[in-house]
Amino acid sequence: MESLLVEEANRGGLKVREGMAKFSQFIKTGEGELIIHGPVGPELLSSLKIDSGLKSFRPPHKQHAALIEISRLEFGRVIIAQFDQTLVGYVTFHPPDDFEHWVKGPKELLELGAIEVSPRFRRHGTGRRLLEVAFSDPVMERLIIFATEYYWHWDLEGTSLNIWEYREMMRNLMEHVGMTIKDTDEVEISSHPANMLMVRYGNNVPKTLMLEFEKLLIEKPDSNRR
Repeated sequence: MESLLVEEANRGGLKVREGMAKFSQFIKTGEGELIIHGPVGPELLSSLKIDSGLKSFRPPHKQHAALIEISRLEFGRVIIAQFDQTLVGYVTFHPPDDFEHWVKGPKELLELGAIEVSPRFRRHGTGRRLLEVAFSDPVMERLIIFATEYYWHWDLEGTSLNIWEYREMMRNLMEHVGMTIKDTDEVEISSHPANMLMVRYGNNVPKTLMLEFEKLLIEKPDSNRR
């Protein structure tokens, strides 16, 4: 994957105007303009405050630190929703962790690690815009992107949705950028019927790499697939 993403290493050179990453969209809200842009680097992330509503995965200050850390990874990518000088949403991409089942896949594999939008800006299609900006980068067409959707990370209380309604919302969100559900017997995904594995093959991914990845999906022929 190094040859694919080396062009993105110097993110500081990929600007359309000062302070903004190359790929961007804008959303008009009642409070002002929301900027969706990325991939952004650690310098910009460090200069922003984080909205107190970004707490689905960990406390906001710890999530802020995690985003900065991901942006420093050689192949880490962070797309953000920014309101004034506050971070109000994000989507992250990074290689699978060493302890994950998926680390055995091809090197052209990135995990969509998390997507989160502050409740304050959830009524503006912000999640969809984050994904649109992320996948507008041509380099994504040479990669396999996967997302592990676990129900225990979902903000059921904050949305007042039940587990199946939230699952449908996440499925529709991911399908908006071409991700599809894949059957798998991976332990965590198959531990609950609401969990999902969603995958997107870039348009320029060779068939050989797709097959290499799909060997990881079902390792026990008699397993109970999800």
